[in-house]
Amino acid sequence: MERIRAVLIDIDGVLTVSWAPLPGAVEALTALRDADVPFALITNTTSRTRARIAATLADAGFPVAPDDVLTAAAATSAHLREHHGGARCALLSSGDVEEDLAGIELVDVTAGTADVVVLGGAGPEFSYEALDAAFRHLQDGAALVAMHRNLYWRTDAGMQLDTGAFLVGLERAAGTEAVVLGKPSGAFFAAALGTLGVAPDEALMIGDDVEADVLGAQAHGLTGVLVRTGKYRPETEEGVDGERPQHVVDSIADLPGLLGIRRGRT
Repeated sequence: MERIRAVLIDIDGVLTVSWAPLPGAVEALTALRDADVPFALITNTTSRTRARIAATLADAGFPVAPDDVLTAAAATSAHLREHHGGARCALLSSGDVEEDLAGIELVDVTAGTADVVVLGGAGPEFSYEALDAAFRHLQDGAALVAMHRNLYWRTDAGMQLDTGAFLVGLERAAGTEAVVLGKPSGAFFAAALGTLGVAPDEALMIGDDVEADVLGAQAHGLTGVLVRTGKYRPETEEGVDGERPQHVVDSIADLPGLLGIRRGRT
């Protein structure tokens, strides 16, 4: 992989599960850092701000800082400022992302009116009452914006439903289509590449979601690597609609070897 100059890395299911480091993950990122290989952690996680994500990972031993983290919430904030300036945004999300949405007028999804319905990560907040209120806003003409459309994710309790499972229903019921800002959005990948100063064919994306992480990256010119951790299932190696991952490894611990990196050396 001589052309690879930088790496994009998913967090959930690749570096951690429920924020506990996976075996070899800290060592793999340390090897990249020691070898001066630039990387960015790009995540659809919406349960924590980028600053809190970086602090959590650093406390676990990962050599990362806030500038290394790009979140779907931050990408959503930029989109709302550019395309819906001054709009009343009804946020339906589990976790604390309001810091990454600074400057956006957020309103309770179940009260009043809204110009935009914004979906973050799914959780207990996605009640019938909240989803039905979001549906009514959409019927009244509100735009629909989603931080991602992941169907499920892995926690230490196993696979759990995520936003995509609810987003499909809202789109179908309201006869609309969401603008999706996280992976596999081309704009999200482009923003990450821009921070690293590399072209798509000079970057590698490693993740556990074959569609959002790996095939999404490959569709935009990056090299894709699927890990057999996190939400991985054996059938995902077959890909989707004839498109398959370019590389499959057991875990991120195998990434330095795939890149020809030895600890402390390029």
